[in-house]
Amino acid sequence: MSKLVPPGLIALALVPSIAGAARLGALASGAPAPARFTEMPAPAVVHIIGALIYSLLGVFQFEAGFRRNHRTWHRRAGRLLVVAGLAVALSGAWMTLFSDLPANDHTVVNVARLFVSATMTYGLIVAVVAIRRRDVRRHRAWMIRSYALALGAGTQAFTLAPYTIFAGGDPAPAPRAALMILAWLINLAFAEWIIRRPHRAAAPTPARTPQPPQRGDRGRIGG
Repeated sequence: MSKLVPPGLIALALVPSIAGAARLGALASGAPAPARFTEMPAPAVVHIIGALIYSLLGVFQFEAGFRRNHRTWHRRAGRLLVVAGLAVALSGAWMTLFSDLPANDHTVVNVARLFVSATMTYGLIVAVVAIRRRDVRRHRAWMIRSYALALGAGTQAFTLAPYTIFAGGDPAPAPRAALMILAWLINLAFAEWIIRRPHRAAAPTPARTPQPPQRGDRGRIGG
């Protein structure tokens, strides 16, 4: 099961990454875009670039074998991930508070967005403090939780799509809010499963201590 986690995370991260890359291309080319992006593009650009780095680079931190074989890379990438994650969380909070959001956004969704941003920020800070204190377990737990929240946009595509297909149109504000929050809850539940599952570590084979030849074996050993 653990071998399926990185490919699954890559597939999940590609959903918002492709959408974000398309949005960056539209902003760069001057193509028509919602006013909340064109009137105040800086937070959106920071959010999209931060999410691209955070979601795709973070996948490799989940592969235990890769971490063991590339410890220096793991530490350096971790520093970049913290910066990217904070950029995602803080720019998301900024856009929620100061940008013109879609008309079908429910107030509950905006409260949830602020909660997610605050939890991500708290989690990343706690993770940094924990690893500086050599508390690897706490560091790992909060990095996983923060990453799971950041991938909420990917899971939302899968919670919203079936409703949109069967209802024949975009959901109303209340169902949309419920399905978006459900995506974050699914990710957090999966994160807790990863954090709390037992680790299967192979027991080391005890080294055999060479035994000195016994007196009765002298003839056999010497031939």
